Amino acid sequence: MCYYCSRNNSFLFIMHKKDKEKTRARQLRSRGGSIKEIARKLSVSQSSVSTWVRDINLTQNQINFLKHKGHLKEVIKKRIQTRLKNEKNKRRNIINNHKTLFPNYKTTNDNLLIIGTVLYWAEGTKSDKSRMFKFSNSDPHMIKIMINFLKKICRIPKNRLRGHIHLHPHLNNKVAEKYWSKVSKIPLDQFYKTSQSLNKRSKNIKDKLPYGTFNIEICSVDLYLKMLAWIEALKEKTLQET
Repeated sequence: MCYYCSRNNSFLFIMHKKDKEKTRARQLRSRGGSIKEIARKLSVSQSSVSTWVRDINLTQNQINFLKHKGHLKEVIKKRIQTRLKNEKNKRRNIINNHKTLFPNYKTTNDNLLIIGTVLYWAEGTKSDKSRMFKFSNSDPHMIKIMINFLKKICRIPKNRLRGHIHLHPHLNNKVAEKYWSKVSKIPLDQFYKTSQSLNKRSKNIKDKLPYGTFNIEICSVDLYLKMLAWIEALKEKTLQET
């Protein structure tokens, strides 16, 4: 088949498909369907449906029914919003009540040592292949705590800290870099080049992390081994007391 014949056949197929959609849209409109509902059912734009059915006049009963249905949707929407608001307030009250368990809590160096060790145990690299300190998370508060741990407990100077961002390809790397630099207080010239690739495991949550995941990296075998030692000590100490 020649190129022009192929193009012509494709055009005819598209036109035939549009004609079928238009006919179906008019049938649904005659039965009292709303523009929005018809567009959703046919997977076409509302403007197309509106053009196709603009000469079809609905009966008064159909108009009243659409108004009533629209009102019901609005009522249901408000009920859902109220329920979500009540649930949010309930959760906040529970959290506030439990926060009183720490009325006089102060983050001493001993506490910070335990907190930092536990965080690294959970989210830090423990592979002998890298043999370097690498902590990864998307929670800015956790990153701040780890930076504080490195500064106060590990005595790591600021110029040895490195930042590395992992970001989905469709997100803005410049915005993410400025954000994490502000959170971590690590200058941008101490950042590695941002990695932008699609992680198959997180393909359905790619827009829940607009700034990606942030790594704090320090090229130090001594610090890496120190973290492993503290984790081992914490495990032994905890198991002795159980």
